[in-house]
Amino acid sequence: MKETYIEDLKQWEKEFKFYTEEIVRFGDVDMYGHLNNVVPFSYFEHARIEYFKWLNVKSNWGSPDEKYIPVAADLQCDYLKQVYYGEKLRIYVKTARVGNSSIDIHYMVKNEKDEIVLTGRGALVQINKETGRPASWTEEQKTILFGKS
Repeated sequence: MKETYIEDLKQWEKEFKFYTEEIVRFGDVDMYGHLNNVVPFSYFEHARIEYFKWLNVKSNWGSPDEKYIPVAADLQCDYLKQVYYGEKLRIYVKTARVGNSSIDIHYMVKNEKDEIVLTGRGALVQINKETGRPASWTEEQKTILFGKS
């Protein structure tokens, strides 16, 4: 495995502090019984939302009166091992980089044998809902996003 966003796998793996769990549902698999290739992105989304809650970086995301929202700018998933119906997965999330209005999030998914089955990354950009333009993270948010991850 040599993903461009992972320099040292062992070090990269140690840096994760947060995870959430998913059980592979029947609807998550294809006709061959293994995880459909689009499903990891919904696992990443759920884990990312739980990660932001855990960080408590912004308590009102999703609120109609919230002025700023994070949007996915790009997403990547690397499939390392087969995943099958009924497996229990741990989806790890960490902040790899914080920019002015963007953050780079990394994902690691492990099965019950503690094997890495998927890795991924994605850039999120905070935007102003009214203008659709990028909006800077506050210094406090930057500290939370990078400091606790």
